[in-house]
Amino acid sequence: MSVDPDPRRTPRVVLVYGLLGLSGFLLPPLAGALFPAWREIAAGVLAAYAALILSFLGGARWGLAVSRPSPSPLTVSLAMLPTLYALAMLALPERERALQFAGLAAGLALQWMWDVRAAALPGWYPTLRTLLSAGALAGLAAGLALLV
Repeated sequence: MSVDPDPRRTPRVVLVYGLLGLSGFLLPPLAGALFPAWREIAAGVLAAYAALILSFLGGARWGLAVSRPSPSPLTVSLAMLPTLYALAMLALPERERALQFAGLAAGLALQWMWDVRAAALPGWYPTLRTLLSAGALAGLAAGLALLV
């Protein structure tokens, strides 16, 4: 196994799976647009997927924090917030889907801001997170457009 000499270059496996992960943000709005009878189901799937990814991102930061010999209590605590926030967004009633999408988009944007400013992450991570966050926000915006 060889090491990439450029620490700013995203490892291929990470990039491929990250891009594949965008399907959960982009396919539900597409399905809702192509099959109007599926709009409510597609919107629910999109909200659930956005919440899962927000929780996943918080979990990734939690894992990084607790892997240190003396984890920062503040960082460990902050890393729990995306999961709790995502759960709160999922608890909103279906009639509040637009608020749910906006809230999940805000959570993903805040997580992105935290991730791109973190010094303890690989040099390629901010670029990857920017690309994936843009795709996620585009998917949520497309989902929101289907609601009107």
